[in-house]
Amino acid sequence: MQTLNAVQQPRPFSPDALKLDAEAEIERICAFIREAVLKDLRKRGATLGLSGGIDSSVTAALCARALGDRKVVGIFMPEHDSDPESLRLGQALAAAIGVETVLEDIGPSLAAAGCYTRRDGFIRQVVPEFGEGWGCKVVLEDALAGRGYNISWLVVANPAGEQSRHRMPLDVYLGMIAAANMKQRTRKQIEYYHADRLNFAVAGTPNRLEYDQGFFVKNGDGAADFKPIAHLYKSQVYQLAEALGVPEDIRRRPPTTDTWSLPQGQDEYYFSLPFALMDLCLYGLENGIASEAVAEAAGLTADQVDAVWRNIASKRKVAEYLHAQPLTMI
Repeated sequence: MQTLNAVQQPRPFSPDALKLDAEAEIERICAFIREAVLKDLRKRGATLGLSGGIDSSVTAALCARALGDRKVVGIFMPEHDSDPESLRLGQALAAAIGVETVLEDIGPSLAAAGCYTRRDGFIRQVVPEFGEGWGCKVVLEDALAGRGYNISWLVVANPAGEQSRHRMPLDVYLGMIAAANMKQRTRKQIEYYHADRLNFAVAGTPNRLEYDQGFFVKNGDGAADFKPIAHLYKSQVYQLAEALGVPEDIRRRPPTTDTWSLPQGQDEYYFSLPFALMDLCLYGLENGIASEAVAEAAGLTADQVDAVWRNIASKRKVAEYLHAQPLTMI
């Protein structure tokens, strides 16, 4: 993993550096999946959550090619705040690759556990009128601000659709995230239930950017038995998606969080920049490319690239805890 103090080489750089031989990479990953699932884990197949997004779609398609479509089970897990489009796209993917699917509505479980009421209670500490018919999301300040740390804002919309933006005390922010994380952990519980009953392994779906920057919930979507695309930049995941025949509607859909009741992209919630620019900045940092060269390729200034690199370093510190194994005295 490259650091900010690494020597930067003044060599040419372009987005072409992220281009893959898609078919060769697919075969390489499929070999890894077969080795991991059948030999190392000694399981019969793979199961995973299908969100209608590019990462889970590519992971499912890779597993189907590696293990056979009858050895892959995709699980749809919508809840009260889910975009119906996610289920439609997930079903389109499953039909395209021919895998079995299961539909598990986790909304009642989350409601019974207090996910929504806990979240709303924290929001009402900032917006007392928040209630039925309102929407919410958490957004990040632009990474190009260059602080090296992130400031989060609460955005709410009243039943008339009028939005307002609010600063949150730390306890409100932490409480909202804690409640939202219940969704990811509930989904993972369902994934492992189906994996256990089938003697399958659970496939994780993070790409390199998410894995590096900690864009996952510890013991939630961060939990898996194998993670076949964690080495791929998101731009490369899209390259594989086309080669694998992932439906165009999924390939054209902007990456979303599908966590809050208001629509939201991943760049707004966590990365603060579109994934294509984040990929270039991360690749440049990891490969010792000078900030001026990265800036030219990304259409940014060198100062802006430096700001993104500081942001990456900050998130890597958070990711250390997320990646860490439990502490023991053994």
